Amino acid sequence: MKHKLINFISPLLFLATLISCNDKGESQQSELGSSDETIFPKGELGPATNFTGNAYNFGLVSNDTVYNTLVGNVYFEKGARSNWHVHPSGQILIVLDGEGYHQLEGQPKQTMKKGDVIKCPPKIKHWHGATEKNNLTQMYILPKTQNGIVTWLEVVTDEQYLSN
Repeated sequence: MKHKLINFISPLLFLATLISCNDKGESQQSELGSSDETIFPKGELGPATNFTGNAYNFGLVSNDTVYNTLVGNVYFEKGARSNWHVHPSGQILIVLDGEGYHQLEGQPKQTMKKGDVIKCPPKIKHWHGATEKNNLTQMYILPKTQNGIVTWLEVVTDEQYLSN
């Protein structure tokens, strides 16, 4: 019985070692935030016309006529943020790692942390991004895309970003 158990466990331990180590035998460190694991690839760098700093998008669910929903992951480096923008049907943000800010027009800036779920109402101007000292990884959900996806607006100024 011991021999069969060893034959079963040994390959599992070997596989676990391969998964947790890189080619130098060192533990991998996350580029995406404060945790040691990443959920999704970093993605493509967002255009400077829509973001201040480096923000990377990785699409998870493509828009189609069945679900009419877009889902993706955005990784914001420290200090990176979106421009002000509007979604015709709103947007849901789920913070996966790090710490960031979001703000609805006319309201104070709010801090968001891992585990927070933020609802940006339809047709309300808003922005979101990482804090000055922390990266941010967030998932976004855009429902009812048949109504449109996003209208990008002006840059979030440093004064707006740094305000309390």
